[in-house]
Amino acid sequence: MKQEKPRHLRSGEAAEARALAWLRSQGMALVARNYRCKAGEIDLVMRDGESLVFVEVRYRSHRGFGSAAESVTPAKQRRLQRAASHYLQRLSRVPPCRFDIIGVDADNRIDWIRNAF
Repeated sequence: MKQEKPRHLRSGEAAEARALAWLRSQGMALVARNYRCKAGEIDLVMRDGESLVFVEVRYRSHRGFGSAAESVTPAKQRRLQRAASHYLQRLSRVPPCRFDIIGVDADNRIDWIRNAF
């Protein structure tokens, strides 16, 4: 019998789907979803024109936990950068890149921080 996922995982997946739909509506194209390697995981890899965008999606059920940007600590940034470096090593040409953070709140509001770090 398949066990249901915990609520926080379902909320995170829903936030990621919401972020993906929103980024697509902004003209970006999905390249990869949940890219995993030993260094870490990248929620979304998107193409924005010629740029490759590594997107960290954060769900906040309420503001008491701080903003999405505040939740991406320097240690998390380093893991994302190492995972992005791993991803880029597979490419024959490295395009311009950036790191964005998408915050999704309980009311499905989007907070998009471009070039977050």
